[in-house]
Amino acid sequence: MSSANLTRDETAARSAAVRLHTVDVDLDLRSATDAAQSTFATVSTLRFSATTAETWVDFIGDAVDQVSVNGVDVPVEWDGARVLLRGPSAENEVRITARGRFSASGEGLHRFVDPVDDAVYLYTQYEPADCRRVYPCFEQPDMKARWRFRVTAPSEWVVLSNGAELERASIDGGMRVSFAETLPISSYITAVAAGPYHRVGGEWGGVELGILCRASLAEHLDADEILEVTRRGLSYLTEAFGQDYPWGKYDQIFVPEYNLGAMENPGLVTFTEAYVFRGRATRAQREARANTILHEMAHMWFGDLVTMRWWDDLWLKESFADFMGSHTAAAAAGFDDAWVTFASRRKGWAYAQDQLPTTHPIVADIPDLEAAKLNFDGITYAKGASVLKQLVGFVGEDAFFRGAQRYFAEHAFGNTTLEDLLVALERASGRDLRTWSAVWLETTGLPTVSLERATFTVAQDIVRPHRLRLGAYRFDGEVLAPAGGTEFDVVGASTQVDASQLADADLLVLNDDDRSYVKVRLDPRSVDAVDRGLSTLEAPLVRGVVWASLWNATRDGELPASRFLSIVARHAPAETNAALLADVVAQALFTVTHYVPAAGRQSAADAWLAVAWDAMTDAAPASDAQLIWARAVAAASEHSTTKSADIERLLTDAAPKGLVLDPDLRWSFVVAGAATGTAGEDAIAAMLERDGTASGRTAAVAARAAAPDAATRAEAWVRAWNDESLSNDHLDATIRGIRSAGRRDLISAFDDDYFARILPTWRGRSIELAARLVRGLFPATDNTTAVDAWLEANTDAPGALRRILLEQRDHLARDLRVRAAQD
Repeated sequence: MSSANLTRDETAARSAAVRLHTVDVDLDLRSATDAAQSTFATVSTLRFSATTAETWVDFIGDAVDQVSVNGVDVPVEWDGARVLLRGPSAENEVRITARGRFSASGEGLHRFVDPVDDAVYLYTQYEPADCRRVYPCFEQPDMKARWRFRVTAPSEWVVLSNGAELERASIDGGMRVSFAETLPISSYITAVAAGPYHRVGGEWGGVELGILCRASLAEHLDADEILEVTRRGLSYLTEAFGQDYPWGKYDQIFVPEYNLGAMENPGLVTFTEAYVFRGRATRAQREARANTILHEMAHMWFGDLVTMRWWDDLWLKESFADFMGSHTAAAAAGFDDAWVTFASRRKGWAYAQDQLPTTHPIVADIPDLEAAKLNFDGITYAKGASVLKQLVGFVGEDAFFRGAQRYFAEHAFGNTTLEDLLVALERASGRDLRTWSAVWLETTGLPTVSLERATFTVAQDIVRPHRLRLGAYRFDGEVLAPAGGTEFDVVGASTQVDASQLADADLLVLNDDDRSYVKVRLDPRSVDAVDRGLSTLEAPLVRGVVWASLWNATRDGELPASRFLSIVARHAPAETNAALLADVVAQALFTVTHYVPAAGRQSAADAWLAVAWDAMTDAAPASDAQLIWARAVAAASEHSTTKSADIERLLTDAAPKGLVLDPDLRWSFVVAGAATGTAGEDAIAAMLERDGTASGRTAAVAARAAAPDAATRAEAWVRAWNDESLSNDHLDATIRGIRSAGRRDLISAFDDDYFARILPTWRGRSIELAARLVRGLFPATDNTTAVDAWLEANTDAPGALRRILLEQRDHLARDLRVRAAQD
């Protein structure tokens, strides 16, 4: 195993023997403006106590030039990942002078050059363990320290870190900015950003607020709404948690080529630029941004103030923040339907993840960093948040927040495990949570619940305790109207429900309030009822539960793909919730391209494009629905050319009234046209002339790789694997082009090459980029023979790589199984 892949056991031994006090970091970033320079100067001074004869400091970079211990230079012993320290004293000051490498992968210190104005932007991203790519450190969450940063940069730049700026001084060729010492935090949530960022300031309760983005995006930054969500969130959470905001100032910065949605660095939260909308955004998009803002804000307490000891308790912060993002969006930020979105999107993510062969308990076994990297998944976030939602119902909301307040008060600036949280919640609620924890946090699997109408028996295939509601609906004319319901406990595999009064209901929906974490099956009569009247159900949460039930049945091969597409065609045009509509149209296209057998796929694609086109033209002008359907038309046109002439007219002068063709929407049509051969290099060049921004250039990479000829796809294939100068976004775009339009005939010749490349790629590239290649270029063959052979021949391959292959195999096997189940 590489020394870069830190294990739980060795880091536990290090923190037991080393007590870290402070870290001073000095970065010189003036070289960033010179494209020929790939490195920067970095110095760390670490002060710590030790009771060991030997330890190490983590650093991955270009070179380690000097190591001094208590003022004395010692030989540099560095293996590329660890700086060995021999014979430390009881108290130590270790100074390490090194050179880091600028990143193009979004890991460590990412450097981006804006093609609009050639401005250079830097930002850091560390979770779970990439702080060591920027400065030497003890890279583990349970070695907290007070950090002091000093950054040298060009004079005209904005420079940020976790703490407030204290002073700046001019030096040769730039300025040196010093920042206030932080309170104790872990290395992975320290942060630096630098560049000519545009800033909008604000204030909340004496806390200075800042919203930042690249200068070329300033016109699109709706800072007022972001600041309003921020103020509402801070007001709500400080009261709910019984703790003042701990970190002084609160900057939020939107950065380019970001690998995540956001990262909770205290005082300097980073977000993907996808949340800076270049065109009109739907309410669902704005809600998603607010949810992410509030998710990261919850981390200021749960994750930053109190931090998990090791990554097997990653869920402690992520599940909590995921729950709080939706809870606060609904309770304080003005997004009343946040739990509808949660039911559709977050739970949908969890449901899919929990049915993979690599599923794991919410409280996972994370032996090393590679395993931690892959555990930022639907179980850790969304299943954990779903279960926390149940827990809040179990102990009561007041008791839950009293327990959280006790937890923060007792463990502020420390590290915890699950046991610490359970103790705090038990004291606040007076309830025994050990059985609940064992059943929900320490087991795997997604229970499927179904109702036998004749006997009113509820069955579940994985036995867990639930409090379920059964909702009943009857037709009043053509409208499915509420007709009562009942609540009951489900404990065993089979539960008799006293609900005979609901026997004549047209539609019966288990878990219609989405309280529990279950996959719901509808009985045949209920499927017929939603086929006829789904869009007439008034409550969006009920519609969300029904849509999810239909989608899960389709994924499991129990509901024919043709019937699911028929229900979508009939009822999606009338869906009024933007998040549900966006999810349903995406599921419909996925059904066409993955679950419809090959013989009927083209006709299904043509039919779906017709549905999307008609819905777009019929939608209310300037509505969310119109925009969502326009995006659906663009996505569907990658698989059907039946509307090519109409789309060409739409892009020139015939767009439906109210539809604004922003650059991102236009690019989606161009990429789709490139994939089908209806748009060539002239169209790509013209669009680049119109939109030569970073987003435009990335889209052009995808469009050029998507041309439907074997030579173009072959060139893109080689570039994806071999060109290490590709940034993370351009690698994604290249993969997108290679896979476009599902043209297996153009890339099937590379199947053997894929399996030959993945192991050396995993060993030679960063896990972030290697994982994109392994997932993104996995061959969509008509059997699992090749992947099975690789897995059998490579039992000693890194566990994280095998996990990705096992998951991709399962996705493929599901596609094949569902296709085979169609009539």
